[in-house]
Amino acid sequence: FQLQASGGGLVQPGGSLRLSCAASGRSLNIYTIAWFRQAPGKEREGVSCITTTAIGTRYADSVKGRFTISRDNAKNTVYLQMHSLKSEDTAVYYCATGPIPGDVCHTLPFLYDYWGQGTLVTVSS
Repeated sequence: FQLQASGGGLVQPGGSLRLSCAASGRSLNIYTIAWFRQAPGKEREGVSCITTTAIGTRYADSVKGRFTISRDNAKNTVYLQMHSLKSEDTAVYYCATGPIPGDVCHTLPFLYDYWGQGTLVTVSS
């Protein structure tokens, strides 16, 4: 089972990026998926999560109204669309899976048992 985040890069403040979290070797359909990020010298931060049916989503206050999480179970992929990027969004972004039932999710790291490699997002002019 491999989980791979991609889509990071260098973007100017105010710009947009879409991150993807793709899985191989296992279906993501039965997992709640979360995005986390970690900036240099800072603790890991939960950014967003989405339940198996996509009924439930959650966002950190710092990204509400700017980021949107979605999933395409047919493509075995979860996305994080990021708009109005700020320098403080600069970080390595990770996706993670957790066998969490129900229609409510939380971005608490201990709930997630498989983590993919991250993708670097740099917001700079």
